[in-house]
Amino acid sequence: MNDQTATRSAATRPDGKPERAQRGMTWVPGGTFRMGSDDHYPEEAPSHRVKVDGFWMDTTPVTNGQFKRFVKATGHVTQAERRPDPKQYPGALPEMLYAGSLVFLPRPGITDLRDWSQWWNFMKGADWRHPYGKGSHIHGLDDHPVVHVAYADALAYAAWAGKDLPTEAEWEFAARAGLDGAEFAWGDELNPEGRQMANTWQGNFPVENLSLDGFDRTSPVAAFPANGYGLQDMIGNCWEWTQDWFSSKHPADAAKACCIPENPRGAAMDGSFDPLQPAIRIPRRVIKGGSHLCAPNYCRRYRPAARHAEAVDTSTSHLSFRCVLRAEGPAAT
Repeated sequence: MNDQTATRSAATRPDGKPERAQRGMTWVPGGTFRMGSDDHYPEEAPSHRVKVDGFWMDTTPVTNGQFKRFVKATGHVTQAERRPDPKQYPGALPEMLYAGSLVFLPRPGITDLRDWSQWWNFMKGADWRHPYGKGSHIHGLDDHPVVHVAYADALAYAAWAGKDLPTEAEWEFAARAGLDGAEFAWGDELNPEGRQMANTWQGNFPVENLSLDGFDRTSPVAAFPANGYGLQDMIGNCWEWTQDWFSSKHPADAAKACCIPENPRGAAMDGSFDPLQPAIRIPRRVIKGGSHLCAPNYCRRYRPAARHAEAVDTSTSHLSFRCVLRAEGPAAT
């Protein structure tokens, strides 16, 4: 049984419980929760109530092994493996438009954490098969999350598997797993009793990685405790795509309890463009969950409420995805 034939139906019974288990997926029962946070980064605010219906979600991020089967079945070529279209990048030098992807590669002597170009390198030849550029490989890493996948690559995999990508609300509800209002997916302490609960960065990012969690970069999926719904790696390891367009803030709380948004699908595309790059009209989607590069001194986004903008044409060495399956079928994209 492959990924495609295993997930054709997500029918539910009248009592709302799943009709049958889906291979490699976990049932998320749905409900009402407080989305976002008023206590951290401005794009997470304001905290507001929303409701989502129940859905199936991949228990882990999509792995190299799963993505390999998809590519073998379809012949899919990822965006990182194709030369960019010059029309989409006005003013770019032709010699700078080559197939590749962003790889975390910190330079020596970093002093300014506002300049991310000191540790991100657009590397020629970096792609899902070669996560750190030419000469690297994924041999022995079939159980690690696939990386260097742009939004269109994730969507293509989801369509092949008969699934969809989660909305931001679905993703956050699943990550919280019933701990509404808790700081982290497992409670209010980052490291309860000194235990590492996710693959994040320990030490002074980006120059000192203590690797107290046992990993310098990605880790095998399910290497850390599952959350209350049985989902693995919802926090840390790799960021994950959602289908929502990014907006600089959440909508305000509904004025009345009767008007709580149900299954919200995010903001409009027109508001997702990067205001710092007005000449480049590449829309941005919301990514969630943080990664192995999130640290207490930088990018404290290893929380369910945290969110970040990612251009749809971008792929990186710390960005992956997982899929969902809804009773009513795939959502509009």
